[in-house]
Amino acid sequence: MIVAISISPSGGDETGGVSEAVADAVRVIRESGLPNETNAMFTNIEGEWDEVMAVVKQAVFAVAEKSPRVGLVLKADLRRGFDTDQLTAKVERVEERLR
Repeated sequence: MIVAISISPSGGDETGGVSEAVADAVRVIRESGLPNETNAMFTNIEGEWDEVMAVVKQAVFAVAEKSPRVGLVLKADLRRGFDTDQLTAKVERVEERLR
């Protein structure tokens, strides 16, 4: 499965920025060893249901250590028979059609 998550604390720094808390979440995700990628809005994580959800929980709790309230947006893609290597394969299939 692939999940796209966005974790955000209820408040930011003096400029409204949340990069410090987001970095804490991304650090947890990267240290998990699961395939992942981060862009300006979401972090994508690939793996089995239980391992992905455990990492999401750890990442949310990392942000909760610095904020009394945390928002989580999660979108999941579960496709039987396409369990691994889909972070890049999905994009490659689209790019192939654009050629």
